[in-house]
Amino acid sequence: MSNNIKNIAILGSTGSIGTQALEVIGENPSLFKAHVITANRNAFLLIQQALQFNPAYAIICDESKYAEVKQALANTSVKVLAGINAINEVVTHPEIDIVLTAMVGFAGLEPTIAAIKAGKTIALANKETLVVAGELITSLAKQHNVKILPVDSEHSAIYQCLVGEENNPIEKIILTASGGPFRGKTRAFLADVTREHALKHPNWVMGAKITIDSATLMNKGLEVIEAKWLFDLNTDQIEVIVHPQSIVHSMVQFEDGSIKAQMGLPDMKLPIQYALAHPSRLKNNFKRFSFTDHPNLSFEKADTETFKNLDLAYAALNKGGNMPCIVNAANEVTVAGFLNNALSFLAMSEVIESCMQNISYQTQPTLDDYLNTDKETRIFAQNLIKQMPAKAYNLI
Repeated sequence: MSNNIKNIAILGSTGSIGTQALEVIGENPSLFKAHVITANRNAFLLIQQALQFNPAYAIICDESKYAEVKQALANTSVKVLAGINAINEVVTHPEIDIVLTAMVGFAGLEPTIAAIKAGKTIALANKETLVVAGELITSLAKQHNVKILPVDSEHSAIYQCLVGEENNPIEKIILTASGGPFRGKTRAFLADVTREHALKHPNWVMGAKITIDSATLMNKGLEVIEAKWLFDLNTDQIEVIVHPQSIVHSMVQFEDGSIKAQMGLPDMKLPIQYALAHPSRLKNNFKRFSFTDHPNLSFEKADTETFKNLDLAYAALNKGGNMPCIVNAANEVTVAGFLNNALSFLAMSEVIESCMQNISYQTQPTLDDYLNTDKETRIFAQNLIKQMPAKAYNLI
C-alpha cells in the first residue's frame, strides 16, 4: 500500500454522510482507505460495508448486535468491536490520518475529543460537537495543533472562501438556508404538519434528524453556533439568509465590502471530498452547475417568527456557557418525539424554550458539566413531552 494513502476512520459510516464518504473513498482507492467504520445499530449495512471495503475495524455501538456482526465477518480480516468506548479507543490508533465524525448528535462529542487529543485531523460532519462544547473543542484543537475541516456544506463553503484570506479580517459570514419544506408557510399551517411532510426536503437527501432540523430551521441555528467556533466570530458577524435553490452554499463578506461565495449543485460528496483531500482539490465526475440552467437565484430573510428555533439558537449562543448544550439536547429529544408522533411540529420550539428556562445554567462548564447538562435536559424534555397530548401543545 502506498504511503500516500490516507487512512480514514468514519464514525457513523451507515448514515447519509458516512455512506457518501465511502463512495468518495471507493472512487479514489489510490488516495484513501476506509480504516475504521462504525454504526450505531445498523448491523446489516455495517456488515455490507465491511465486506466491500475491508477495513481494519468495524465497530457497532449497540452491543446487542455484536454477535451478529462478528459472525458475519468471521472469515475476513476485519476486527469487530462493540460500544462507544471501543470507538473512543480506536480513533487514537497511530495509523489513522483523518477521523470523519459523522455520528448523529451528542454521541459524537467524546470520540471527537479522543481523536483531537491523539492529534488526528478532524473532518467534522457532527455539528453538535461544536454546538455543545465549542469552547472546549476549539481550545483542545489549538493545544494539540489539530486541524478541524468542516464537512457541512455551509461551513465547507466558508472555509473554501477563506483560503488565501488568512490576513484579511472577516466583516461577516452569510449562511444560506434552503428554508426547508415549509418555507413561506404560517404557524396555522404548521400546526397540523406530519413527520411525512417534514421529511420531504426540497433539495437535499439527508438523515431523518437533520431533515427535521432543516424543516424547523434549527439546523441553521446549530450551524450559526458551529460557525462562531469554527471561524472565531462574534454572534453579530453571522447572518442567515434563505436561498431556496441551494446553489450558493454560503458567503464571506470582508472589511472592504467584497463578498466571496462558494457555489455548486447540492451534493454532499463535494464537501466530503474537499475535507478528505485538503489542501488538494480532486478531479471528479460530479454533475456540473450551469448558470443558464438556473437563471433565477433568489434570497430572502429568514422567518424567525414562524420558525422560532433559529431565534432560540441565537439566544443560546448569546448566553453562552452550557446554554447551547441545553438547546441541543432538548432539540434531539423533541425531534425524536416528533418523529415518533409524540408531539406536534410547533410544540418542539416550546419544549426547547422551556428547557432553556428551567435547566441550571453554568457559565464555564467542564466536560463533566456538559455530560450532566445533556442528561438533565433530556430527562426534563422527555417528561414535558409525556405530560402533554400531542396536539394540546400547539401554541399558535
